[in-house]
Formats: sequence, structure tokens, C-alpha cells
Amino acid sequence: MTIILFTALIQVANAQTTGKIGGKIIDQKTSETLIGATINIEGTTKGAATDVEGKYLLSAVAPGRYTIVVRYIGYQSKSVSDIVVKAGEVTNLDVTLAQATTQALKEVVVRATYRQASVASLYAVQKNAVSISDGVSSEVIKRSPDRNTADVLKRVSGATIQDNKFVVIRGLSDRYNTATLDGGSLPSTENNRKAFSFDIVPSNLVENLTITKTASPDQPGDFAGGLIQISTKDLPDQNFISFGIGAGYNTASTFKDFISGPRNATDYFGFDNGKRQLANGFASSAQVANGLTPEQNLNMLRSLPNDWNRYVNTALPTQNYQFSIGKVKNYEKSGNRFGAILSLTYRNSQNIYSDIQRDFYGYQYSDDAYKFSTNVGALLNLGYTFGKNKITFKNVYNRIFDDQYLGRDGHNNSGFDVNYYAFDVQQKALFKSTLEGNHPLGEKGAKINWNLSYGNVLNDQPDQRKALYTRQQGTDNPFLAVLSSLTKENSTLFGKLNENSYSGGVNYSTPIKMFTQSTFKAGLASLYRDRAYNVRFLGPLLSDQVLNDPDLTRQIESLPLNQIFSRNLINAGYYDLNEISNIPSDSYNANSLTNSGYLMLDNKLTEKLRLVWGARVEQFNVNVTPTEYSNPTDKVHQNYTDVLPSANLTYSLTDKINLRGSYSRTLARPEFRELATSSYYDYELLAFQQGTPTLKRTNIDNFDVRFELFPSAGQIFSVSGFYKKFNNAIEAYNDDATSTRTIRYFNSDYAKVYGVELEVRKSLDFIQASDFLKNTTAYANISVAKSTARNPVNSGLNLKYAERQLIGQAPYVINAGVQHAFFQNKLTFNALFNRVGQRLSVAAGGQYANVYEVPRSVIDAQLGVKVLKGKGELKFNAGDILNQRIGFYYDQNENKKYDSGDYTQSSYKPGSNYSLSFTYTL
Repeated sequence: MTIILFTALIQVANAQTTGKIGGKIIDQKTSETLIGATINIEGTTKGAATDVEGKYLLSAVAPGRYTIVVRYIGYQSKSVSDIVVKAGEVTNLDVTLAQATTQALKEVVVRATYRQASVASLYAVQKNAVSISDGVSSEVIKRSPDRNTADVLKRVSGATIQDNKFVVIRGLSDRYNTATLDGGSLPSTENNRKAFSFDIVPSNLVENLTITKTASPDQPGDFAGGLIQISTKDLPDQNFISFGIGAGYNTASTFKDFISGPRNATDYFGFDNGKRQLANGFASSAQVANGLTPEQNLNMLRSLPNDWNRYVNTALPTQNYQFSIGKVKNYEKSGNRFGAILSLTYRNSQNIYSDIQRDFYGYQYSDDAYKFSTNVGALLNLGYTFGKNKITFKNVYNRIFDDQYLGRDGHNNSGFDVNYYAFDVQQKALFKSTLEGNHPLGEKGAKINWNLSYGNVLNDQPDQRKALYTRQQGTDNPFLAVLSSLTKENSTLFGKLNENSYSGGVNYSTPIKMFTQSTFKAGLASLYRDRAYNVRFLGPLLSDQVLNDPDLTRQIESLPLNQIFSRNLINAGYYDLNEISNIPSDSYNANSLTNSGYLMLDNKLTEKLRLVWGARVEQFNVNVTPTEYSNPTDKVHQNYTDVLPSANLTYSLTDKINLRGSYSRTLARPEFRELATSSYYDYELLAFQQGTPTLKRTNIDNFDVRFELFPSAGQIFSVSGFYKKFNNAIEAYNDDATSTRTIRYFNSDYAKVYGVELEVRKSLDFIQASDFLKNTTAYANISVAKSTARNPVNSGLNLKYAERQLIGQAPYVINAGVQHAFFQNKLTFNALFNRVGQRLSVAAGGQYANVYEVPRSVIDAQLGVKVLKGKGELKFNAGDILNQRIGFYYDQNENKKYDSGDYTQSSYKPGSNYSLSFTYTL
């Protein structure tokens, strides 16, 4: 490793004496990349040709000012002057070419400066997007205080984040969105909902992020809110080594007393050391149910994790580290290139959530939660270009280790004071590997793209221990542990979700003679997912020997938590191992196969009118089988085929104005968890969560219109309107037919959502012509939506209202901010604002009212300073400065306002975050 780093450092140092020019060559009218275009530096023999992605790179260019000439058959050549090359840097230049208007032999050369060419290419990309979409580039990410992809998504028009990790787009809940990473579909990371946890992907690994809000045939059809496409960093333009270090302070946590269960050294690296897992050879569920011998019982109890001590330490500042290395090899004779990027990230935080209020339906609790989190990530991307071809091999691994301790006190409506303790370890991991190839076919612009991908998602809860103490309310009696019965509320959960996914696809495109300019596209894809979820609820209960002795029973039940399950009591035979019966089974196996194909035409009907249309066909097969079941209806088998047409129409009123219209048919399929009968007790929600095997898929008709104005490059003013009609919308409700609330899923008969979005990004030099205002950019995106959902009639469901708003829908979303660059970008400032309107979380049952999330405002800020000749950068970040309460409430008085007449499901302040980081790039 030392030799590799030393060699890389020498090569990086040598590269500092020359510079490079690189970018893309694209069609001015469609933004399609041009394969095989030639780029030459005027007055020299140095040149290059674009690959299958339209990219080029001119290497080993001496510092100075240059002019390049770009040529491509059937297009007007372009000469771009005033290109400044600096030592050790890459000058990025994307160039647009216009089709030739005459077949004359004499070459027509269009002349432009570097700035003019850069502005023209940015305009083309903005204007020529096929679908209505919004995105964030790596440059914007660098200038924000965002640590992970979930934070980045807050900045996108119409997007918001729930629980700091789940995305809501256009007011539609996370289950109506789909995500891809480097072109491969991302599965749900959660045990108990259809959602992808975007905090898994660190922001520094992201090259760009796009949310597509209208469908086209070449995209997956399983979304209604948006398709989130994440691309990680590709081939480097030059060799580099970069490292970063940072530390953060949370006003509610740092340097305060931090309570936790036992801590292992490996926890700091994101891995449990194995001591929390069930021991090898542990008795099966059938063996426990059939009865263990005294010796077996003793051995099993001894092998269970048994450290119930609560350790008090000081919450340390948040710490994060990052190391990246990029290497590129140019083969001068052949023009081929090989490159690699390796990136490692580490983050550790210790957060305290004090005085979490839960006051509803007879519960009056106050919780204190302490979460220890470690996040480790790695990225390894390899790429090779040969001729006009390109092959990449992208690999991402990320792991999150969360260890939470929760302490609760209060009373319930059964007349008991309560002390409750929960130790909860959760390990999430994502591995994604994608092999992709891009190749031209012939000389007429046809090309083929193929990809193969493997993914693995792990969600492991190896030792979720819970203990309950009670006493008669209003007395001074000692608290007594509940040790005579085992429930999901006071047992130890050992659960593990493991899912493998395999996908492959091929896409073909070719120009065709139809109207003024057209492209035909077709593709096939397949995705297979295979999940296994295994869970057991175990725990020690007092043996009959003890229960027959009231004095001994009371003596043991009154022991403190760190003594009640001591090895001495276990060795004395005072406990028997028990397990909660899994009928219907809480464990299940599931698999699905999605086969799809599409045909698509991109027609330039006239110089101003463009129509992208076609259809996608998706065939879907899903099976969910509980490990044990008594009712055959608990098994799920669904097989169906859907035809999904779409059309996107764009009319260019002027070079700076677009009018867009779109229609698409999409769908939403039930996730494995939503179909499985598995029942999980959420001790924070004080509710069970359970799936419904009879869920149907949702069919959605989407209509969109949009006006776009591009005042200048990188700036935009747009107004969008959208309408969505749902058939069989998938939603969650409070099933309260029994005394304990269960959150279940059901199909609404009908739902609709409509709304408008406004987006503005503009420099402030229109106020006054000054350098200060020219370098200041203000932006805002506002989304306003309204929805109606109709509950099914005569369904047998315990639902309170006939109509309500769609679950997860926010009536408004506001994102705004201001950016300023001082002293030629050596000092940058960025302030951001976000607010989400009140949204419905869970629909009302017969007894429990609708659950709403309380609106809150969030202000973030960042100050960046470049140092050490621009190779280093210091950043000061301030997050959630206002620190407003996060709250969910039951709307008891049905006025859709959080007031004294309502119950509180949860309410707490997360604290503000302040951090300082330093990065340096060689």
C-alpha cells in the first residue's frame, strides 16, 4: 500500500506541470452526445475523439491560452477561443454543435469564446431534458452542508425528507418513489416499510442526483412521485489524492451524559463483534416449543446476551474522515484510457433525544433515547475506454451501525406507573456492483448500452432487548418487573433481513429519418429479488418453582435491571427459556421477478416541437411465503402484466423558453413487507406493524404541464402543474379493533393529487450591476398540493372517515436559499431554508384518530474558505439552527391543527448541529 501511495504521489506531482481540457460534445437541439467527434488544438498536432458517451480529454497541455476546433460529419464545425489551461488542473468545456443547413462542400465554422461555448452547452442540457426533472450536481453538493444523499434531496424542488432518510416527492409518501444507483434498481432497506434509506449513501461519493417527475418508456414504471437516480463518480480526468477530516457539535448531545448498553471496540468500525448474536447451535423454535431439558434450558439461557448494565459516558463530538484516490492512465498511441477511483468514508455520532413526549389514549410517557451511530463506506469504480467504447465497473458498499438505548417513565390508563428499558442494535448494509458497457454500432450514430448488476441489502437486529417494570399508580410501592408472561413488548428480538438482487438490461438507440430529426430507442431488462427475513422473540420467564413462592417471586421482580437476569439467578434454576409462538409466522421468504421491454421514439417534429413517446411493458411475478402458517391465504402469489404508455411534448417558444406537457401511466406494486403477515412491535410507536396479503397494485395516471424560462446559463424560472389519479392506492391505517393499535396496509378505492410547483434560481445582478450581486444567487422552489382519498366501502376495515387526504401528502413544501462567492470563489457562503406543511402519517381507525406530522422550519448554513493555494478548503457548517420540535399528533378534535384538544404521539427537539471540516487535494 505504501508503494502504491508513493507512486501515485510522484505521478500526481509530475501532472502538476501540465493541464488538460475535457468535456462533452452534444447536439444543440437534443443534447444527444456525438460519438466520434474530433477535437483539435489549433496550431498543434494534439487532438482527441469523443467516446460513446460523447466525452473527450486532451492531456499534457502546457499552461496557456488556446483555441480548439470541433468537427463532426453532418454538423457545423465550431472554433472555441480563449480557453485558459492551468498547471495541474482540468479545464472543463462542453461544446454544442448544430446540424449543417447545407450540403455544400465548403466547411462552415461557427466561432465562439470559451464563455460563450460553456453557456451554450449549459443551456442545451437544461432545455433538452426529455422529462420534467430536477437535479443536483457534485459542485452544488460540495457547497452545501449536506453529509449524505438524504440531506441533498432536501434541496430538490418538490422533495422533502422524513426521519432524516426517507424521501417524499410532490407530497407523495416514500412508498410511491423508486431509486436507482448507477443505473441499477435499489430495493427497500427497511424491515417494516417500502422505503430506501438515503442516509446510507454519503454525499461526497455522488457525481450527480436527478429526480425525474414524469415517466418515459426507458425508465422503470414503478413510481408516481419521482424516480431518484444517483450516479457515483466516474473516471477521473486526472490523478489525485484527497483526504478530509471533520468534527461536529450537537447542542442537545455533545459533552452531555450518554447512556448505553455494553460497547465493543468493533462498534466504532460499524460491525458487531458477534457477542450479540444467537450462539451457534442455539435451540430451534420447535425445540423450545416441545420443551427443553433442565440442562438444555440452562445452557441456552447462559448463551443469551446478558449484560443489562447501563453505562454512562460523555457524548463525544461527531467525527468524520474521508480518503479518496484517483488514477488515470492515457495510452497515447491508441488513445485508450484506464481509470480508477477509490474512496473511503467514516462517520461516528452520539446523539441524545431528551424528553420525548408521548401522551395519547391513556399513555403519558417521557422517553430519553441515546443513539450511537457509525457509518463506514467504500467506493471502487473502474473504467476503460477503447476507441469509441467504454466499459465501467462500479462498486459501492456502505454500512450503518446504530446502537440505541431508550429509557421511559410515566403511567398508562390501566392504573400503572411504568419504567421501560430498550436496548436496540441495528446493522444496515448496502452493496451494489454494476458492470456497464457503451458501444457504437456502425458509423451512423447507432449505439448500444448494456448493464449487469448485483445488489445486497442487510438489515440485522441481533439483540433488541426490552424490559418492563410496573407498579400501582399513586403508591410508593417498588416497581416490579414483568416476568410471568412473554410478549413482544418485553422480549428479546433477534431479527435478520437479507436480500439479494440480480438485474440486467440492454438498450439500443439509432437515428432515423422521420420529420426533421428522430431517434428510435428500444430495450429489455430483468430484475430478480430474493429476500429472507427471520425473526425470533425469546426471553427468560420465572420458573414454576419461583412462581409458587410469592415471597421469592416478589424478591426477584423487585431487583434492579442490572441484577434481575444475573448469572447466579439463572444457575439457580429460577428462569425458563420461552419463545413467542410464530403463528401466523413472523418469518418469511419472498421473491419477485420483473421482466420489462420498451419501444420509444424521440421525434423533432419541427425546429421548435419535440415529442418523446412510446410504451413500456412490465411483467411481474411475486411470491411471499411465511415460514410457518396455518391459513393458506397468508401465502401470496401474484402474476400480472401492465402496458405503460407515455408521451412528453416540448415546444420551444424561444431559445430561452420551453412549454412542456406530459402524460404517463405508472404503477405502484406492494412491497414484500406490505404483503407479509409478519407482525413487528415498535416500542417507540407503541404499536404493531403488519402486512396484508390481499393488497393489489396501484395504477396511476399522471398529467403534467410546465413553463420554463432560462434567463441565463445555470438560472431558471419555471411553473409546473400536475394531476395524478390513483386506482387502489396503497396506504397505512390504524387498525384498532383490539386494545393494541396495529398499523396495517390497505387499498383505497380512489385517490387524486393535484398541485403546482414554482422554481426560481437567479443571480441578483438584475437589481444593480455590481460584482457583489453578480456573484450572489438566490433560489427558491415552492410546491403546493391538494389530495383526496376515498376509503373502500363494505371492506370490513375499521376505518373512521369516508374521505381524507392521501397519506404522506404535504399541502406545501418550501425550499429556499442564497449563495455568494467572494474573492474569485475563494470564500463561499450558502444559507438554506426548508419547511414542510402538515402531512398525514397514518389514517384513522375506528378509535384512534388521524396521525399528522407537525410542520417545522429548518435553516442550514455553510461558510467555505479555500486555503493553501486552493488545494485545501475549510468548511463551517450549521445545521437545523432553529431546532424546532419534531412532532406527530392524533387530531382528536378533527380541526387539522395541533392544539390542546389533541394527543401527542411523539414530540422532541433534535438539537442544532455545528461542524468544522478540512479537505485537501493533491
